[in-house]
Formats: sequence, C-alpha cells, structure tokens
Amino acid sequence: MPGRWKTDRAPYQREIMDAISDNHVRKVVVMSAAQIGKTDALVLNPLAYYMKYAPAPIMVMEPSIDMGQGFSKERLTPMLHDTPCLRGLVDDKSRMSGNTILQKKFPGGLVVIVGANSPAGLASRPIKVLLADEIDRYPPSAGKEGDPLSLAAKRQTTYWDRKEVYISTPTIRGQSRIEVEFEHSTQEEFYVPCPNCGHYQPLVWANLVYDKPKPGDIHYVCEKCGTADVEYRWKAQEIKGKWVAKKPEEKARGFHLNTLASTLCSWEQVVEKFKKAKQQLDIGDPELMKTWVNTEMGETWEERGKTVESDSLLARRELYEAEVPDGVQVLTAGIDTQDDRFEIEVVGWGAGKESWGIRYQKIYGNLQEETIWNDLDEFLKRTWKKKDGTAMHLLATCMDSGGHYPDQVLRFCAARWARRIFAIKGRGGAAVPFISNPTKNNRVKAPQFTLGVDTGKVLLYERLNVKEQGPNYCHFPINEDRGYDEKYFQGLTAEKMVLRYKKGRATFSWELKEGIKRNEPLDIRNYAGAALEIANPPLTPEEAEQKSVAQAKPRGRRQLSGGI
Repeated sequence: MPGRWKTDRAPYQREIMDAISDNHVRKVVVMSAAQIGKTDALVLNPLAYYMKYAPAPIMVMEPSIDMGQGFSKERLTPMLHDTPCLRGLVDDKSRMSGNTILQKKFPGGLVVIVGANSPAGLASRPIKVLLADEIDRYPPSAGKEGDPLSLAAKRQTTYWDRKEVYISTPTIRGQSRIEVEFEHSTQEEFYVPCPNCGHYQPLVWANLVYDKPKPGDIHYVCEKCGTADVEYRWKAQEIKGKWVAKKPEEKARGFHLNTLASTLCSWEQVVEKFKKAKQQLDIGDPELMKTWVNTEMGETWEERGKTVESDSLLARRELYEAEVPDGVQVLTAGIDTQDDRFEIEVVGWGAGKESWGIRYQKIYGNLQEETIWNDLDEFLKRTWKKKDGTAMHLLATCMDSGGHYPDQVLRFCAARWARRIFAIKGRGGAAVPFISNPTKNNRVKAPQFTLGVDTGKVLLYERLNVKEQGPNYCHFPINEDRGYDEKYFQGLTAEKMVLRYKKGRATFSWELKEGIKRNEPLDIRNYAGAALEIANPPLTPEEAEQKSVAQAKPRGRRQLSGGI
C-alpha cells in the first residue's frame, strides 16, 4: 500500500514492534504464518527506528548471502530513499563512504547484512541489535564455525542493552529453531473480541466453517456464544485485539500468529490452499499439507511415517487370484546380498504408484561359487503371469553393492545393464536425494547408483500408512508360499525414525526397534522402489502421453542442426 505507514492496517503488529523498541526486553521471538507483514513490521521498521532514534551497530541475518543482497536491494534501499526522515542518513554516492550492498553506515552506527551460511560475516564484529530473519532456514553450521545464531549472539557480549529479534515461519517439529525459542518465551497469542458477545479468543482453524451452506460461504464460530459470523466483522474487531501470554514470567517476549488473523490475506485463500493440500494428503503426498501447516497456521509439522506396526500390515493381507493382480502394470525387484544367500522381493506397480507384493524369495548357497549367481540370474529372467495369461518380465532391479561381496555384485550388474539390473550403494542422511546419477567411482569401474536410504524409508513409510486402496496403497498377499509371513512384516517395519541431537542440532535418524534384529525386507522394498524411480515408466495414460511428447521434442542445439 502506498503512503505513510499505518499500523491500524495490521493491528497485531503494534505490540510486537513496541516490544522490540522496549529497553527492558532483551529478546523478541516471532513464530508466525508467512503473510502477516513480518519483513516490513519486524525488520524494516526496527531498522528505521534504531537508525533514526537509537543509533547503534545493527546486524540483519538472512539464511544466505544471496537473500541478504536481495533484501538490501529490494527492501532496505527503497525504504532509505523513500522515507523522508531517513533520506540522507546513508551516504551512497561517495566512493569513500564505505557503503556497499551489504553494509550501510549512518551517523552513530551501521547496518551489516550477513548470510547465515557465511562464517566470515559473523565473526569479529560487535553488534548491539540482531535482527535474525527466517531462522528455520539457516544451515546447521556456518562453514565449520558452528551454529550461526550462537556466533551472531556472541557479537553482542559487550552491550548491556543488546536486542535479539528472532523471526521465522516454523518447519519440522523437533528440528525447528523458532519452536525452541518460542517454547522459552512468554508464548503470546493474539486475542480478538467476538463481534456479537465480546468474548476474547484467538482465531483457530478448528472454529472456521466453510462450504456450508454453499461453497465460498465462510464463517467463524465464537467459542463462547456459538454465533457464526463473516470474516470482515471478525477482522474489524482486531483494532481492539490484545496479546495474551501463556508464560508471562518468561523474560523473552514470544508471539505466535496464524493467517486467520492476517489482514493481508483472506480466509477464502487459506481454505482454498487447505483443500488442495488435503487432496494430496489423501493420496499419500504430505508435502502441500506440510507447507500449509507451516506457512498458513504458523505451526510446526510433525512428520508422519515415523513408525509402522507390523500387525496392522499382516492383518490386511488379501487373496490374489493370480501371480500378478490386474492392477499391476510393471514389475521391479530389490536384492540384498548376505554371506550365505540372496534375498529378493518382486513388487508390482500400478497407477499412482499403488503397489502389490508379488513374491519374497530367499536363494541360499555359497556366494564364492558360480552356482548361486546363476540361480539368481535365472530367477530374474523368469516371467510372472496375470489372470488372463499375460506374462510379465521384471522392468528393473536394484541390487545392494555396499555390503557383502561388493565387487562380485558390481560385475554381475554391469554385465546385465541392458536388462536394467542396477548396482546401488546406500547413503544415509535426510538431505541425500533418493536417487543420484550413477558413477564409476569404485574398484570395478562399474556403474553404481547412490541411494538416499533415509529419504526412501520416509517415502515407503508414508505409503505403508495409506489406509485406503488407491494411489500409494501397499497390497500384500495372504497366499501361502509367497513369503509374506509374520517375519517379513517384522522386518519391513523393523525401524523407527527417532530424534537425536548432533552438535546441538536436532536431526532424525533411523534405528531398529527394540527386540528386532533383521531389517532386510525394509531395505529390499526400498531397493524395489528405487528401481521404479530409475526406470521411471509411465503408469497412467496421461503420463504416457506426456512422456511421448517430451521424447518427440527436439533437445538441444545439436538436434536442431541435424545432430542426434
């Protein structure tokens, strides 16, 4: 909006800005939704206040240097030029002024803009005011120096009246920096009076009523009188709103706000985003819902799929009428290598990556002899039949080459590359992608894919938690001789995702459940899923058409000039 700043446009911002300028408050924490005007009210306005009325060294910390440069060019510089009382404070014309994109000097102080990923920007620089924006997007460590927030806070040691302002939309529960800071604060919520009875209450998602009696008809129900009223009447009451603390005894002021209270975003937009996220969640894809919870509700997301109980999967086994059910369009396999055996699972895949366990097989023998390798090869060559007699071959197979007999596995797979039998090597870590391009960085110089096993386990557990048949649902046969017994399901659900702290940073890791010793079925199903991702077959007519169009398009300058 053009013109002078008016806090009455977003009344909930007033108390937060007052806390930032209060000399008796050392730390202010804001955990909120994405569309409440955080940058203007909580970074730019405090900057302007300190530059004009309380000059001091100020640090603005963004998640990266690039974001810091963007903030300086797109937000800070226009404010300095367009605000009459700030115009001329910063000399950006003289070459000798020392002012740059990331440093602005003014009488009595300076503004330094740094990236949380840059240890150089955080070192050897005393500051009084720290404005840390989007702290949940900060890396765990600034290079090798350690936690960027701790490094920045150390720069404030010499100031008795220092100020820390931490701002962010939250991320994952247990890993969120802003969640930890908020829990050690006053934990204040914005309360508004009911337009009918005057009862003060926070606006919460549970009390929002939409699609009744017609789509787009959105009301909020008062928790006391039960009266449903429209958006503009509730938001008109925000001028009378107040912040209510859950822990008033805490020294740090903490504020939480969701988008329902935002005057910069309509309830209709929030509901529309929720509906889209709910549709994706219903088919086993939680990403949109995770984003909605973080950016609209201003709350942390608790990862689903941390564990799966074997009994629930065992109980839902079903009778197959043929080796391969009708819904299966392609078959893949995963192979684990042990000292005395191979363990293999053949998995069928259909539309929406709905899956069917086809067979879990163990082949025993001496892996130092050729016989067992030939037996494995014959098993991978065999066909699997549908009810109408259609015979299906394996589309792709992934075989673990990171454990027992790695060189032999690499040679076995390299010789069968044309049959899409791929060697894979697992690598842990939440940031490791599920599939990386193959390399020949091994003693055999054979192609080998790196598999993000932790990423794959999260995806698999999400699928195992889908309760209704359809996209991402996992079927298992009750038929005897297929290998899907109680031990299989114990192995498939052998691990759970737990929270651990490394160097003060919360991370998730996968660990065996108590009393469980074997997890081969979990790893092997992960490999079969990786084989599907590598082969990337079209599983619906729409995907087939898209792939056909993509293959038909000319790719690159060589093809346009008559090349490949």
